[in-house]
Amino acid sequence: MGSTPENLPKNLPTPVTAAGRDGLAAILGRPEKAVVGLDFDGTLAEIVPDPEQARAHPEAVPALKALAPRVGSVAVVTGRPAGVAVRYGGFAGVPELEHLVVLGHYGAERWDAVTGTVHASAPHPGVASVRAELPGVLDRHGAWTGTWIEEKGRAVAVHTRRAKEPQAAFDALRGPLAELAARHGLVLEPGRMVLELRPPGMDKGVAFAEYVKETGATSVLYAGDDLGDLAAYAAVDKLRSDGVPGLLVCSGSEEVAELAERADLVLPGPAAVAGFLKDLAAALAQGA
Repeated sequence: MGSTPENLPKNLPTPVTAAGRDGLAAILGRPEKAVVGLDFDGTLAEIVPDPEQARAHPEAVPALKALAPRVGSVAVVTGRPAGVAVRYGGFAGVPELEHLVVLGHYGAERWDAVTGTVHASAPHPGVASVRAELPGVLDRHGAWTGTWIEEKGRAVAVHTRRAKEPQAAFDALRGPLAELAARHGLVLEPGRMVLELRPPGMDKGVAFAEYVKETGATSVLYAGDDLGDLAAYAAVDKLRSDGVPGLLVCSGSEEVAELAERADLVLPGPAAVAGFLKDLAAALAQGA
């Protein structure tokens, strides 16, 4: 029998789907076997015009400190380099987060709080080639004004949020950057006013699914806000079909309707996500 709103804690928002309610109930029932996966930008941190200025919401780390000791594991799954996410999140050296894992570059890098070290695979050679050609491509398409290139080590991204017409710049560059990526064996990943060129086979779904398998989790939660999180959503759907209950949370944005439409629970941004995580920790404490 599926879970109903009546048998879930009143202090938590109720998922709109039966699968989401079952996922939440499974997490509450056996929290020690639950994995919580969280995107960084737009989920734990507000989206800002300059990605280098992004920082975790002030309530994010306190919420994680409350939740992490009560579940099997918490993993931050991000396209950023793992070390950058750790710095911008303020995750290092926090006693309650000693088992936090950051899966950076879509899983190509991994930071474990218990050791404080980053492990990484070899970089794709196409990234260096794309990095060298990218300025010329932007120049030929008249896209220098307002666009910004973000160096991500194992990937490179072009942001259009600061352009005079962000959506028009995004649309104009999507085709040329897809061609550039393909020419060097990379793929183009569109996001919220950002176009990322990165190696194939790297996505949040693969990273999250492999981590869930490693932990032996019997329930999962994943929260994200952007198109790159759709792969993680698909991974949770696959886990559900295999008998592992899951809850899909969207850190709400009008820019990415696809995610909100597939989510079991939509929350209005990082502050609300942090509040939900803190409330979930409180519910688990009451059930202990």
